[in-house]
Amino acid sequence: MDESQVNSSGFANSKKVPAPWELMGEGIILIYKFSKDWVEEKSRLPAHLQGQFKGGLGFVMLVDYQKSPVGPYRELLIIPGKFGQPKKQAITHIYVDSEASTQNGRANWGIPKNTVPFSWEKSKGSDQISIYSGKKKAFSATIDHGGIPFPVTTSLLPMDLRQLWEKHTFLTLPKGKGWGKLAKIKSLKLDPAFFPDIREIRPLLAVKVNPFHIHFPQPTILDESV
Repeated sequence: MDESQVNSSGFANSKKVPAPWELMGEGIILIYKFSKDWVEEKSRLPAHLQGQFKGGLGFVMLVDYQKSPVGPYRELLIIPGKFGQPKKQAITHIYVDSEASTQNGRANWGIPKNTVPFSWEKSKGSDQISIYSGKKKAFSATIDHGGIPFPVTTSLLPMDLRQLWEKHTFLTLPKGKGWGKLAKIKSLKLDPAFFPDIREIRPLLAVKVNPFHIHFPQPTILDESV
């Protein structure tokens, strides 16, 4: 059995690829202002974040990573806003279609990834994404986009992450840039047991970013949850 199957860090079926990572691809960013009541009652927060919501912008992202250190993969995630003191963001639910991405995302940055199948179909001005839980379609969205492209950068939409994983706190500040076009949700269906139910909440802004480049640096890792 070689390292690609099991290695000393407990990785099964995937090779450990430490940070930093450089990633390229395209994706959709939905920007929200979630209410405290919705975050606390309906976003299905992990126990360590309950009662810690401090507001800020929320994000739902659908990403097609075409180049990464573990190969191409797709991703769905939600950042409800900022939590705790000092106020930092947290990814609370995230799915990818690559087990290598799941295992490395957990080990490198404490990101609570889970591996599920994706389908992503693209046509001019539209993306159709489906995500499955077992054989059941648990999330599906059609996003239309177009217009004049404009620059998008984490300088304007910063991601300042604090993730708790296996009794370690990971502090990470990814940096990215790309070109965006205005987007609109044409249809959205989901299973609330799979992903927080955002269907009745209108985003402040929706953007299709293509192409983009993002740098995930080495995190600061603390031995206790803070």
